[in-house]
Amino acid sequence: MTNQEIIERIDRSIAEEFEIDPEGMTPEKTLFQDLGLDSLDIVDLVIVLETAFRFKIREDEGIRKIRTLGDIHAFVLQKKNELESIPR
Repeated sequence: MTNQEIIERIDRSIAEEFEIDPEGMTPEKTLFQDLGLDSLDIVDLVIVLETAFRFKIREDEGIRKIRTLGDIHAFVLQKKNELESIPR
């Protein structure tokens, strides 16, 4: 899966889960002010991402720094790269 495909999957998953117009989803959009999410939605967001990408992120400290849609993109791409670099 390419980085662009991952970003599209993130956006699509969030748009579906929170009934957000995908046309308005740009990387600079903030989760709380622009997308209208609240603290309970963030718990759902974590579950959506874990389900979509099949890795755990709840205990990752990086999740606390996420403020924008672009931050989510960067976080998931970083996790993907970390997991791919682990020898199997």
